[in-house]
Amino acid sequence: MKPMAVAEPILHVDMDAFYASVEVVKDPSLRGKPVIVGGQAGRGVVTSASYEARAFGVHSAMPMITANRLCPDAIYLSNDFESYLDFSKRIRDVFTSYSPLVELLSLDEAFIDVGGSVKLFGSPVDIASRIKKDVAALGLPCTVGVAPNKYLAKLASTRGKPNGLLVVKADAVRQFLHPLPVEALWGVGAATAEILRRLGLMTVGDVATISRRTLERAVGDSLGAHLHGLANGIDDRRVTPNEPAKSVGSEETFGSDLDDTEVILREILRLADRTASRLREKGMCGRTVTLKVRWSNFRTITRSRTMPSEIDNAAEIYAAVRDLYLKLDPQRPRIRLLGVSVSSLAPGPPRRQLLLHDSGRASWNEAAQAVDDIRRRFGEGAVTPATLLADPGGERSAESG
Repeated sequence: MKPMAVAEPILHVDMDAFYASVEVVKDPSLRGKPVIVGGQAGRGVVTSASYEARAFGVHSAMPMITANRLCPDAIYLSNDFESYLDFSKRIRDVFTSYSPLVELLSLDEAFIDVGGSVKLFGSPVDIASRIKKDVAALGLPCTVGVAPNKYLAKLASTRGKPNGLLVVKADAVRQFLHPLPVEALWGVGAATAEILRRLGLMTVGDVATISRRTLERAVGDSLGAHLHGLANGIDDRRVTPNEPAKSVGSEETFGSDLDDTEVILREILRLADRTASRLREKGMCGRTVTLKVRWSNFRTITRSRTMPSEIDNAAEIYAAVRDLYLKLDPQRPRIRLLGVSVSSLAPGPPRRQLLLHDSGRASWNEAAQAVDDIRRRFGEGAVTPATLLADPGGERSAESG
C-alpha cells in the first residue's frame, strides 16, 4: 500500500537576523538593542541587522556608512564567521533530525521535505513547531513557511517574519498567492515587472489569468512558462540534499587597505590557519590551494596551485599561498580583501607515507592536531596563527626563509 500523500510537505526555515541573533546569544546584554553586524562603521556593508536596528531603516547589504547615519547609536560588531558556522551546523543537525531531505540555501536558510516524516513526528505543522522549539533552545529565532511546494513555502516564511509560522494550505493557494504583487514571482525584477504592468498585470492573480502564450510572447518562452506556472501555484522542483562542499576557505575584508608585505603575509598566515582548521574539522583534505585578492580598485583576481598530494595543515597551505602572492606584480594596488581556500577535496587525513625524510611534515601534522585539541578545550584564541611560525621539527619553516 502506498503511503498517503501529504498535502503540504515542504518547509522553508529562515533564521531571523541570523548573525545579529548569534551575537545576542554570545552576549545576552545585547538583547533588545540595535545590533549591526558587518565591516567597521563607515566601511563595508551590513551583513545582518537586528530588528531593533531595522526599525531605523537599516537592512542587509546596506553600506555601513549609510547604516551609521540612520542608526548612529547602534552597537556595531565585526563578523564572527566561526561562530556563525558553528551555529549553522547546530541548526542543520536540528533539521536532519526530522528529515534526511534537507536542502541548505545558505548558513541560515533551508528547505525541508517532511512528507516521509509524518508517521514519526506528526503533521508538517507539528514538525515545523518542533523545529522552531528546538532552534529556540539554541537561543535563536526562526520563521517557518509550510506549503505544498518550495515556492509557496518560501513566500510563506517571508510573510511570516519575524519568528512566525505561516501555513499555506493546498486548498487556499489562490487566496494566499493571487493578491500579491507581480514582484512576488521568482524571476520578476524591475524590467520584467514593467513589461507585465504594460500588459495590465499588477498582481500574481493577473498573471495567472492571462494565457500562457500571451505571457511567452511578452517575456520569452522559457520565462513566460515559468511565471505562468508559479502564478498558478505550480512548482515541481524537489528538495535536493546538498552535495559535499567543493572547497573550504576563509576570506577577510580589511578596515583599511593593505600594502605592507609583512602585514599582508601575516594576514595570509591567519587565513591559512583558519582554512586548515576548518578542513580538519570537516575531516577533509585537499590538493588545490587558491589565493583570492581584491584590490582597492575592486578588481578581483585568483591564483591557484595544485599540490603533489593532499594537505590539511596551515604550514603547507601558507607556503603555497605565500608563493602565489609574492609572484604577483610588485606594482600592484593596495589590497582590500584576501581569501585562502582549498579545493579538490577528499575525505580523511592526507593519504601520504611518512617516510624518514618526511619527519618535518609529520611534526607539522602532530602540531596541528595539538593546536586543534587546545582550541577545542580552551577556545579559538588559545593558540594564535603566529605560533605556526616556529617549526615544531626544529628546522626553518618554508615561510621564514
